[in-house]
Parts: sequence; C-alpha cells; structure tokens
Amino acid sequence: MKKISLLSLLLVLSISCTTQKKSVTAVEPTKYMNTITASDLKKHLYIVAADSMEGRETGSTGQKKAGVYLINQYKKNNIPFPKGATSYYQKVPAEFMNKKYGEKLGDSENIWAFIEGSEKPEEVLVISAHYDHVGIKDGEVYNGADDDGSGTVALLEIAQAFEIAKKEGHGPKRSIMFFHATGEEHGLHGSRYYSENPLFPVANTITDINIDMIGRRDEAHANTNNYVYLIGADRLSTDLDNICTIANAKYIKMDLDYKFNDPKDPNHFYERSDHYNFAKHGIPAVFLFNGVHADYHQKTDEVDKIEFDALAKRTQLAFVIAWELANRENRPVVDKK
Repeated sequence: MKKISLLSLLLVLSISCTTQKKSVTAVEPTKYMNTITASDLKKHLYIVAADSMEGRETGSTGQKKAGVYLINQYKKNNIPFPKGATSYYQKVPAEFMNKKYGEKLGDSENIWAFIEGSEKPEEVLVISAHYDHVGIKDGEVYNGADDDGSGTVALLEIAQAFEIAKKEGHGPKRSIMFFHATGEEHGLHGSRYYSENPLFPVANTITDINIDMIGRRDEAHANTNNYVYLIGADRLSTDLDNICTIANAKYIKMDLDYKFNDPKDPNHFYERSDHYNFAKHGIPAVFLFNGVHADYHQKTDEVDKIEFDALAKRTQLAFVIAWELANRENRPVVDKK
C-alpha cells in the first residue's frame, strides 16, 4: 500500500494551489457528495441486478431492459444524452464485437448521459462502468451485483449529485459524460468501440474515471471494507495521481491500496477493464476496484452480499475526484508515456 504522510499531502496541495490559482474550487463538494447514499444505491441495485434482467448478457433482452432502466433514471433527473448524439444509445454492432474472438453476440449499445460544462464545455471528463454481465448458464441467472452492478448504480448516483449541484448554480466547469459500456465481459468491446468511434475528440477528453466492482471486500481486507484499490492513476499523469490522493485524504479517508497498480502484478487488472481503452489513446485514467472474491463470475454474486456502506463511500470518492477534475483550472497534464 502506498503510504503518504499528511505533511506530504499538505505540501503537494500547497504547491498545486500556488501554481494553479483555482486548483480547488470555491464551492466544496461535501453537500453534494452526501446526496450519494447507501439506501439509494441499494434501491437501484436491486433492480439492475434482479433476476428479471437475466444476467445482462451482452445484446440480450435482459441487458436491454437494464439499459432502459438506466435511461429512465437519467430522464427522471433531467440529465440529457450528449450533444451531437441522437439518443442515449451508441449502437455497437455485433459484427464489431464478434470479429475479434469469433463469438456470436447480438447487437448491443453503450449508454451515455451528459452534463455540459459551464466554462470549458469542449473539455470532457468521462466516468465509466460496464453494465453487461455474463447472462444465464445452465438455467442459473448470474446477476453480477458487484460485477458490475455496483459501478453501474454508482454512475447514476454520481450523475444525480452533479445535477443537484448544477440546479443550485454550481454545475461543473467542464462537461461530464456518464458512460455505461457494453461487452466488457467479452473483451472490453463497448469501450473499445467508443475509443475508435468517439463522440468527442480524444484530444478533448481529459480523464476517464472507471468504476468496476466496488461493493464488496476481498480476502486481503477481511477485517475492513474501508479501502479501495486505485489502479492506473499515475501511469500517464502525476497530476491525476495527486488529485486522487488529495481528494481522498480531504473528504473520504479510505485506505488507498496500490497493490494492483504495480505493472509487474500478475493479475494485470490495469488492462482488464474499460479504462484501458481510454489509456491506450493517451487519456489519463484511474480504475476504482474492490478486488475479486469467491463470488466473482459466479451465480452467487447477489445483491444481498453487497456492503452498501463501502459502496456508498467508494462512490463518494469517485465523485470528489470527478468534482476536482471537472472544476480545476487546468486539466491533468500527461507527463508519462
């Protein structure tokens, strides 16, 4: 685990504020962070990871049904689809997905929603999570409550928090796209399709915050859920890594575990979720993750095993990182290859 003293954090923050007059916005995010609650996440997840969604297999009726629920939540909160799009869907053709591994997936869709920035609308922060899972096997529904129902509902709550802030005159200075990827379980297909067919220029995309499995704990943290694995933040941008660390220290105070950030880690989680398709194109990215557990890709990954206090806290962390990225004077500098 990466250890940083409070003195070091204050020094980094002081330097950042000196070199960047508006590094931290005048409006504190705490009020809006606290609109993200365990009870709301639970309400959404019992729907997204219900048997009626049939395990959300890519291109399936169940996945499309889950997608309709997500879109209806964005409509309820008056969060539109992005400018330049014709709907909340980015269609991902079966041909594109099946070409890579010779599978027989049906046509599917990425889902996107959008809050336009007030000062730098052309610069776009992406917050992503995949909403597909592995479907039905031998008559058993694999609901994927943690993978990635947890990230899926986190996006809904983060978007709602930003929209509440906007209604009170504190909307983000940069635009934010809330991106629900399809086909992740079959090879990161949805995010790969977006990265090759972006709605907004890659050069205008400042960062991707990716959320995949944040509702449980792993064996390495059997005695606490007050942690999250932070992966990739420092791979392309020192700024992004500092932003994540300082936001956590100031608002959340979770243990940031960097074990899986090691390029030599044999699990290679950095390459295994949707942020990777942004990073491949030079976009700084950070991946929030709780690690694997015994129910990973099993029929037992159910909502009743989700630790909603941990899910809420990790979602709040993603929100405050996004708040800083969306509102600071300068976008994160890419200073690494």
